Amino acid sequence: MIPWDDFRLVRAIAETGSLAGAAEQLAVNHSTVFRRLGTLEQQLGARLFERARAGYVPTPMGEEMVRLAEHMADEVLAVERRITGQDLRPSGELRVTTNDTLLVHMLTPIFASFRAAYPEIRLDVVISNQSLSLSKRDADVAIRASDRPGDTLVGRRMASIAWGIYGSSTQDISGPLDPADLRRHDWIGFSDNLGAIKPAKWLRERVGEEKIIYRVNTVLGLAEAAAAGIGLALLPCFIAAVTPGLVQLMGRQSELESGLWLLTHPDIKATARVRTFMEHAGREIGKLRGRIEGIEDQPAAAAG
Repeated sequence: MIPWDDFRLVRAIAETGSLAGAAEQLAVNHSTVFRRLGTLEQQLGARLFERARAGYVPTPMGEEMVRLAEHMADEVLAVERRITGQDLRPSGELRVTTNDTLLVHMLTPIFASFRAAYPEIRLDVVISNQSLSLSKRDADVAIRASDRPGDTLVGRRMASIAWGIYGSSTQDISGPLDPADLRRHDWIGFSDNLGAIKPAKWLRERVGEEKIIYRVNTVLGLAEAAAAGIGLALLPCFIAAVTPGLVQLMGRQSELESGLWLLTHPDIKATARVRTFMEHAGREIGKLRGRIEGIEDQPAAAAG
């Protein structure tokens, strides 16, 4: 079998008409071209070029090799274009994991705009309040609220999620809540699956278990229960801001803040669909940073 490099050699000599020109085109020296052509002609038992005053002219066998070389080059270029085209035109399935709170109150419009911009990418959104493994390919991208996103992942912290104290607008609470009066009110708390998060620990320490009269295992349920007047609640400010019937009773609690992270695995970060999604989601989440950090669009405190 004749190696592809030998076809490239014959084609380069035919195109340039000289060994020196072929050497320059192939980025090798003149003696290498001379030696390789001699070896090839000896292997085939036939001359591939006539040495004329005008330069190197292909023989009939040389012309046949040139045609084959041109055909092979076209096929190689076609494959490269298809591969490059797939990379420039992201496609395929992308699995994104997040929690229900972020999906409902932030991410669905971002997913919709991404799909409109990149219709050849199919989104598979996996809702879980537990961190799925990106290393095991349970998901390709994670959008997480966390202080410890994982050392094996790559991405960026998009914002700090602010938390405040909220209650129903129907409750008889006069003016902003006094920190000294926290134990005078009924509270909505977190079920065991969320017991390790900072707001759950804050409630146990500042309010006490006896004042937590209602528990729920999702932050979405927490907001709805507070709006219904069951009790006071610690809530992310960006959720409370868009939940009807809630008022802010105490502002941002800095010790409760956690990071909002956009993450993927280093092995797939350069994949076109992952790279494109990370850029799109990062840009759109960035537009919401003020609301996420509780510095805009907040409901007014309850009046007396």
